[in-house]
Amino acid sequence: MAMAAAPEHHQQPAGTPSSSSPRLRVHDTTLVAPSPSPPETSLPLTFFDIIWLNSPPVERLLFYRLAPDADVATTISNLKDSLRHAIHAFYPLAGRLRLTPGTSDRYELYYRPGDGVTFTVAECDDADIDSLAIDDPRDVAKIAKLVPSLPQGGGVFALQATLLSARRGLAIGVTVHHAACDGSSSTHFLHTWASAAACTGAEARPPPPVIDRTLLADPRGMYDVFFHVAPSTDEMEFVKLSADQLFATFTLSKDDLLRIKDAVADEAARRGVAPPRCSSLVATFGFVWSCYVRAKESSGSDDDEATITTMTHILFPVDHRSRMKPPLPEKYLGNCVGPAFGKAPKIELEAQGAGGLFSACAAVASGIDEAVRDIGTSRMDAWLDRIREAGSLLTVAGSPRFRVYELDFGFGRPAKVDIVSVARTGAVAVAESRSSAGGMEVGVSLKPAGMERFHKCFAEGIAWLQQRS
Repeated sequence: MAMAAAPEHHQQPAGTPSSSSPRLRVHDTTLVAPSPSPPETSLPLTFFDIIWLNSPPVERLLFYRLAPDADVATTISNLKDSLRHAIHAFYPLAGRLRLTPGTSDRYELYYRPGDGVTFTVAECDDADIDSLAIDDPRDVAKIAKLVPSLPQGGGVFALQATLLSARRGLAIGVTVHHAACDGSSSTHFLHTWASAAACTGAEARPPPPVIDRTLLADPRGMYDVFFHVAPSTDEMEFVKLSADQLFATFTLSKDDLLRIKDAVADEAARRGVAPPRCSSLVATFGFVWSCYVRAKESSGSDDDEATITTMTHILFPVDHRSRMKPPLPEKYLGNCVGPAFGKAPKIELEAQGAGGLFSACAAVASGIDEAVRDIGTSRMDAWLDRIREAGSLLTVAGSPRFRVYELDFGFGRPAKVDIVSVARTGAVAVAESRSSAGGMEVGVSLKPAGMERFHKCFAEGIAWLQQRS
């Protein structure tokens, strides 16, 4: 849930990358309309949606390897044709975001026949699948061109299919305005589209989305609360991309996660306290957060005396569909995530070993419990204020629940999936591991010096876990 962001969305980062960025040739951009066309419809934004009104879009990139004898023209044609049918059930994503006529503070997703999703077909001869679908640091400039910009006029969804060098690979770029829907809904659409493209049987197709905003009651007037306190575009802080900005992926195996849980439990026993509830997600967040804090500390940028009293924070999304009263359907289309806050003294997380890991995981677990308790109470009013007030803040995007490595459009599962937009928001991206069953992978975007420090802290943490087991 990355609230800090750039005020505008650009197709490529500012500056010149350390190596030449790939040359992109756009073959065509078409508007793919739902088939058959739904009637004209307006879908009001809810209080969960309005939080994201001025946020930049979420950009996800899926890399696929193509067979040497793949019929590329047929592959692209099939993606377009299946998109027409898949988007029919998700037709609000084919519409546009607008101010509701006759109002000054109500927004809606407006669809009318003829609207559609922009679908760009491009080719990048000097972008090779083997050098892009990897965990090692890559120039952000090399992958940023592979995701599309949102269309002018309030469009909320855009897609781009880019053929890579020698047509051995395909990159599918997905850009979505967060006010339209959250990650659960956008990846639900991707699974639906992939199923249609792969021509899976009816029993394997995802269920349709539930499009009914009346299911989300707002008795406390949270829409007005969030609308008036949500940051404007100009107020938002963002990461200014450097010319040498990098993106890398770090993996925690199932065994690594078990070692983290054991270390936290042992430290709790040593302290004589009850251990925090340490799921694989809590273990991942806690480990990465502690690495992030230690990497910043090792840069020597903080005053030692101030560090003693400084608090550090982590912000991550919690899905509340099942916790609403009454509960929302699992496949509700829209936003239904709220922030969870973990808070700990910076000096504790800077400590290597079990102490720092325990503090981080305990704070994350406490943040989840607090987020669940907040729902339906006056404490929700302070969500955005708490984000503003947090000083040192690490945010998280994505979730292993989205199963992005199961997105098979008929030519195999992805070789790599990245959330490119974290390079602008400063968040880390989390997904299930593609290489380790039961593991997690975390995408991080930093400048070279910061990436080197983070890599060092991550490697040292893994080595310590293995040594103590």
